[in-house]
Amino acid sequence: MQKLLIIISVIASLLLTGCSNYHLVHKIDIQQGNVITQDEVNLLEPGMTRRQVRFIMGSPMIADVFHQDRWDYVYLLQPGYSEPSRERITLFFADDLLTGTSGTLYPDEAGRDAPSRPKQVTLVVPPEERIPPGILNRIWHWLTFRKADEKNYVPEGKQ
Repeated sequence: MQKLLIIISVIASLLLTGCSNYHLVHKIDIQQGNVITQDEVNLLEPGMTRRQVRFIMGSPMIADVFHQDRWDYVYLLQPGYSEPSRERITLFFADDLLTGTSGTLYPDEAGRDAPSRPKQVTLVVPPEERIPPGILNRIWHWLTFRKADEKNYVPEGKQ
């Protein structure tokens, strides 16, 4: 009897260990800090005021009291089952004007010189699917003297 219990427990532990790669437990994505995109960073130009930078980037994650001419933006994305990604940019100011940047994202010089084109957006509207009315809908339309394909009744003076 003891041998059977040992064999069953060994088999169960091996099966549970083998199933650990199938992500049976859901892990949520964790986002921390300011969301920083390359498009936002490309809008930064030397000579911008603090107010203009705050409008583009938002409030800094770290505004150090001892280094008031430095703003730090930090973004951490830790997906549930993949490697975390980190983005960081530090902005330096002199006389309330942006003088430089450092970090993992830099303004794209080539994108700034190119003429800006409006982005094309394609809007696809699916056709309205006609569902034949059910028995209750047909009875209702018969009682109200309307056709089944009429949407709403609008009086002639209200058009």
